[in-house]
Amino acid sequence: MVAFSKICVIGLGYIGLPTTAMFASRKIKVIGVDVNENTVKTINRGEIHIVEPDLDILVRSCVSEGYLKATTTPEPAEAFLVAVPTPFMGDNHEPDLSYIEAAANSIAKVLEKGNLVILESTSPVGATEQMSDWLAKARPDLTFPQTHGEASDIRIAHCPERVLPGHIMRELVENDRVIGGMTNACSEAAIDLYKIFVLGECVITNARTAEMAKLTENSFRDVNIAFANELSMICDELDINVWELIALANRHPRVNILQPGPGVGGHCIAVDPWFIVSKTPELANLIRTAREVNDANPDWVIKKVQAAVGAYLMDNPDKTAKDVTIACYGLTFKADIDDLRQSPALEIVKELTERHSGNVLVIEPNITELPTCLEQVELVSSDEASKAVDIHVLLVAHKEFQFFEAPKCHLVDVTGSCLFVT
Repeated sequence: MVAFSKICVIGLGYIGLPTTAMFASRKIKVIGVDVNENTVKTINRGEIHIVEPDLDILVRSCVSEGYLKATTTPEPAEAFLVAVPTPFMGDNHEPDLSYIEAAANSIAKVLEKGNLVILESTSPVGATEQMSDWLAKARPDLTFPQTHGEASDIRIAHCPERVLPGHIMRELVENDRVIGGMTNACSEAAIDLYKIFVLGECVITNARTAEMAKLTENSFRDVNIAFANELSMICDELDINVWELIALANRHPRVNILQPGPGVGGHCIAVDPWFIVSKTPELANLIRTAREVNDANPDWVIKKVQAAVGAYLMDNPDKTAKDVTIACYGLTFKADIDDLRQSPALEIVKELTERHSGNVLVIEPNITELPTCLEQVELVSSDEASKAVDIHVLLVAHKEFQFFEAPKCHLVDVTGSCLFVT
């Protein structure tokens, strides 16, 4: 069994920081690495730069006790975890592994015989082997699994996270982990590491299957969401309440249709299916179609808003579109978090500001300032919006909006959670 006294985590975002804090809470020294100096300074003050329940308390405690330190460069450790972004590039949705490559090169400088390197970033199939190749190229004095198998100096594994924002601290501990080592020795070392805090089962497979498992989980959800989103468009055309329809259909003992929305966002579900498509474009037809359906949904929502503006102007012939104020409720990719990554709501608001000649306001209780792409938009409270708004657009079902009331004729609700008033 491998003992770990020092761990280094590369990437202090929505997964890296909670993972760092979880190890540090077990009285193990953890070095958190991030290229953003402001993030590093924030964490070293015992504060956090993201919204996640209970994370702030844990980080503050770990920093004050000396078990957690943030820096911009890796330090020697027994284990390294890579939790950096893996976006895609351009219209062809090709995976961008440059962040992983940069992380590997930074780790290579301090790598020592006996170290374990785990790729946690959700990645296309083969990314773990690619990372190992980059490490081997940078450190020819060490041996790696692809050439020396079980006897390699360095252990390499893939272990994807599978946690839900808003519940990360609990799910990191309770959820099962898929451990994909490049050899059995790599898998066993990774299990020793995660068992420091993981209570769920650690299930061993190989690196490629572990990579594909995470992609499969998110592609499955994407396909199901696409079905719900397509239903919402069909029902709108047929004048059927889609939420009532889904509730009725879900009474079948073997049917569980998800809820429709403005699209699909977040770094995982909106991205991961493209990694499968990129590897097998001639086979992944259903997965590609689901992505296209969900990616097209924001434009459908925008057309609904434009139709609402048109209806409002019909009722108010003395006004023009420039006189109409639109309030958009919610910017994040899901409810009750502050994460804007790949958010369809953000895309919708950005597009509305370009298409609509009147004012567009945003109500988003989980952030304090708008991203630069919305610099012409005003961030306001619900009370402020209710005073001078003509069209209400409910995009994200934040808890603050659960009892939201608006005239049905002047409302576009893609969450199904609004209370209508007449």
